[in-house]
Amino acid sequence: MHMADALVAPAVAGTMYVCSAAAAAYSVKKVRLENDPKKIPVMGIMGAFVFAAQMINFTIPGTGSSGHLCGGMLLTALLGPYAGFLTMIGVLLIQCLLFADGGILALGCNIWNMAFYGCFLGALLIWKPMMKKGMSRGKIILASILGCVLTLQLGAFSVTVETLASGITALPFVTFVATMQPIHLAIGFVEGLITAAVLVFVYEARPELLFVSDAVKEAKSRFSFKKTMVILAVAAVVIAGAMSLAASSNPDGLEWSIEKITGSTEVENEGSVYDTAAAIQETTAVLPDYAFKNSDSALGTSFSGIIGGLVVVGVCVGACYIFKFFKKKES
Repeated sequence: MHMADALVAPAVAGTMYVCSAAAAAYSVKKVRLENDPKKIPVMGIMGAFVFAAQMINFTIPGTGSSGHLCGGMLLTALLGPYAGFLTMIGVLLIQCLLFADGGILALGCNIWNMAFYGCFLGALLIWKPMMKKGMSRGKIILASILGCVLTLQLGAFSVTVETLASGITALPFVTFVATMQPIHLAIGFVEGLITAAVLVFVYEARPELLFVSDAVKEAKSRFSFKKTMVILAVAAVVIAGAMSLAASSNPDGLEWSIEKITGSTEVENEGSVYDTAAAIQETTAVLPDYAFKNSDSALGTSFSGIIGGLVVVGVCVGACYIFKFFKKKES
């Protein structure tokens, strides 16, 4: 559901940058008050895991469309809304700059649509209330599905509102909403199942890693923290380096919706702002569309997945030290 620059007017893009930056600044403030250094490797490894998982587009049967994990609900269930949101920003930033996945102008929109709802509403409206009186596999599965469906519906609706505010006449609001919401309902359900599978594994392996861990005080850990992290890291490498090769070639839910309305998966927009943004992204995107430039080699996809995951780890972990996250306050 990464929006391209052509879908947003500069004024809307700037507004969403401000909204996303405000949420990020608040998250930085809240994370600095925490004292849980173990979240640092979790942010890095799970950021890489979400990056890898987003490379796998799964087919939505009978539609000609595909979807992929957004990851906000998964991250917030492990890290809480604030660290989860900052981790998602790291993922989306790397996707935009290094792989040209989502526009630079639209980055504020993409952070809001894909990270804000999943991390904040997913945690505070779904996960935390459901887990308050104790966790179970059934609760985790239900919360994952409900959270992913709800937050993806909100994200999809925000896309349509942003294009409406941007004056994109090629995408009439009512028609766009009627196309976007059903396909993202299906995508959200599949994402919920994937999220549930990962979270149930963590619940059984190392339950205190889950957000609202007070609800799992008496649960026994199957693996050590280190072993759990190693398993998730290996999974991220396998997904990025191998499973990504099996991704569906069908357009994702947003591109599919645009194609249904306009006959093309892209909408064009002219202006110096768009030209400048495109020029910047052309310079920064060393592996555009997760491939070597001017090459269709499958090796480019695997290389992009692994390198991208490593860069995400570096960005997330590096940010923790630069911003001095999870440090004890001096008494």
